[in-house]
Amino acid sequence: MAVVGVIARPHGIRGQVVITPLTDFPDERFAVGAEVFAQVRGAVQPVRITSLRFQQDRPVLGLDGVTDRTAAEAWAGRELRVPHEALRPLPPGTWYQHDLVGLAMVSVDGTSIGTVSAVEARPGGFLLVVESPQGEVLVPLVDAICREVDLAQRRVVVALPEGLLELNRARDVRAV
Repeated sequence: MAVVGVIARPHGIRGQVVITPLTDFPDERFAVGAEVFAQVRGAVQPVRITSLRFQQDRPVLGLDGVTDRTAAEAWAGRELRVPHEALRPLPPGTWYQHDLVGLAMVSVDGTSIGTVSAVEARPGGFLLVVESPQGEVLVPLVDAICREVDLAQRRVVVALPEGLLELNRARDVRAV
């Protein structure tokens, strides 16, 4: 299943929740009556959306069975998912995050850098989290760096700016 949002926090006293959307189509994905899936009591279960409004460009949802603030607090941090088959086709040059995870990252000269292990949404855009022999590397997902995403060949071809790998190593050393 693909993650389409994360419940950030409760909102108000009637059980509504604020969503951090991980979709370009939040008005469609979180429409009233839509079904999403979440981990509930150790199992993935469907949950129906009962209300939708936007506050400061973030969806505020009502979820079936979540009727007060205490119940909504228990949902904070849960991922909302949909089956891959429910995803709409994307235009060329765009990808779903789950399509990028597992791709090999190689430089334009063919040097192996590592494997994409995650995609992180940040205020400035998206970062590819790459597991390399030297440790974790964060690579901005921008055209100037990620020159080619080839899903058929399961790879991302990059032109890394000078010093990016060293910057990531310095970050790792400071974190220890």
